[in-house]
Amino acid sequence: MNNTSNHYQRARAKEVIKIATSKKTLRTCDKGHKYYKSSDCPTCPSCEQQQKPEAQFLAQLSNPARQALEHEGITTLQKLSTFTEREILKLHGIGPRSIPTLKSELQKQGLAFRN
Repeated sequence: MNNTSNHYQRARAKEVIKIATSKKTLRTCDKGHKYYKSSDCPTCPSCEQQQKPEAQFLAQLSNPARQALEHEGITTLQKLSTFTEREILKLHGIGPRSIPTLKSELQKQGLAFRN
């Protein structure tokens, strides 16, 4: 067995151990879906998958990013354009990978983040 293969196997074994030792708890949402979570986040993954955003630009974002914008009442590109990039990045759930998507969607409508 070569060093690369051996290194990969050791790294994978550490990953498996890490997953196995994480403290995930079984939870049930109000709709009866059962799911495991290791954080105190109350969001049910099954319920999240069933929710479809009305605004097309929101559908292109990760669930945490979409939820962050929806929580702040930002459900249209016009509303989004009233914020600066920095203000949007401060929202819990929005990361730097969301910004290019948001910029692109704003540009398609002739809009941009506020300066």
